[in-house]
Amino acid sequence: MTNYSDILKRIDSALDAARDVFVRFTPGKVETEYKAGHDPVTEADRAVDAVLRGHLLRDGEGWLSEETADSADRLDKRHVWIVDPLDGTREFVLGLPEFCVSIGFIENGKPVAGGIYNPATKEKFLGSIETGVLYNGKAAVVSQRETLDGALVLASRSEVKRGEWKAFENSGFKTQAMGSVAYKLALVSAGLADVTFTLTPKHEWDVAAGAALVLSAGGYVATLDRNDLKCNSRDPLISGLLACGPRLRDQLLAAVEDHIEPAVSKSSSH
Repeated sequence: MTNYSDILKRIDSALDAARDVFVRFTPGKVETEYKAGHDPVTEADRAVDAVLRGHLLRDGEGWLSEETADSADRLDKRHVWIVDPLDGTREFVLGLPEFCVSIGFIENGKPVAGGIYNPATKEKFLGSIETGVLYNGKAAVVSQRETLDGALVLASRSEVKRGEWKAFENSGFKTQAMGSVAYKLALVSAGLADVTFTLTPKHEWDVAAGAALVLSAGGYVATLDRNDLKCNSRDPLISGLLACGPRLRDQLLAAVEDHIEPAVSKSSSH
């Protein structure tokens, strides 16, 4: 039986250690390199990755991180850590306060515990399916709103820039563009926003922790093709993600229905 108390202590300790690493860097004034595919990476990404691994990983557990070379060893592990040391690197490089450390704990493919910390806003989200979610140390739950009309929906800044959200301009909800899908999911888990969804493929390390938090706070999470999120796949790319309070599920599915098929087929061409 999983000891969630121990898991959450490890996550909390790792987030605090990551916070101490970020003190050494000034957002907006960081040397940046670019990986294949033009994704930025900084010394902070690598330094936090090493710290997380040291605090989290135990014998018999698997590891999947954006900044660590992947190994198939994780595939037969019951427990796997899926982390993004710095989600929202573009925002970090630009000095925008929308980046975070993201730690997800997976049991038999299901996201069951997570922790997210935003060093710019000093917000910490921590939780498990057994304990619920704490936002800066206080119990939090997802939105109980019953209608999308007037709801706050967090959108991907890059998707909005590319015009992919134009279809939702008259949907009746308020759209706020923001970086870091992990941070957006964390805000939904704490009831600070009603909904977030992404129309483009994401990697498991982008969403595992945030999905665990939304589920732990009583919310709804599904991939863009309406399946439960399964983590620790051989190919860690998923079609996209939907997350909201439980009472908005049906309305959200209806709102994005026209966009599900194109997004799914598009992801398979990558």
